[in-house]
Amino acid sequence: MKLALFGHRGRVGSVLVPALESAGHEVRGVGRGEEADLSGLAAAVDFTQPEAAPGNVRTALEQGVPAIVGTSGLGGAELEELDALALERSLQLLVVPNFAIGAVLMMRFAEAAAEYLPRAEIVELHHEGKRDAPSGTARATAERLPGEPPVHSVRLPGLVAHQEVLLGGAGQLLTIRHDTFSREAFVPGLLVALEKLATLPPGLTVGLERLLESP
Repeated sequence: MKLALFGHRGRVGSVLVPALESAGHEVRGVGRGEEADLSGLAAAVDFTQPEAAPGNVRTALEQGVPAIVGTSGLGGAELEELDALALERSLQLLVVPNFAIGAVLMMRFAEAAAEYLPRAEIVELHHEGKRDAPSGTARATAERLPGEPPVHSVRLPGLVAHQEVLLGGAGQLLTIRHDTFSREAFVPGLLVALEKLATLPPGLTVGLERLLESP
């Protein structure tokens, strides 16, 4: 597949480019401030910053290219606007809080456990350069759990992306934790997203789990 990658020189993008090319994809990198010509491309992928991602996605959709967003921190109003544009252009827009398949499983397991242990809190830990807090993964996890579980955010050097869900009951504690030690963890999930993007309905889809559950 021929695709554009916004943020190809960033922490995640610099890992994704060689992995995508090894998988047979042709990547056209788009850097900060560069004019994006997406003609002839089948998809656009964004791994940038919350303030840049909406504009990048809008550019892709306006040029008739479906988009995949791995950047977290987009607001609800921004997603509503982009959803409307994707529907207007009959294009797919996939927003994924976390491309690590283990993180998707963590959220699924926590949701199942909360049926029996409904009192939960979330601790998410990321590198000090991550600007949004709580993370997109933590917010997505909280939405799956009953009530409004507190989310605790940690930003420290040496971390990549980590999250644990603590579920408490009388005399017991269940901890479900996922650790991302390197950004190569995001590659398999992105490859699945690219493979199945065209099977999604037009408009906004949130979460990698929708694709993992489809045949």
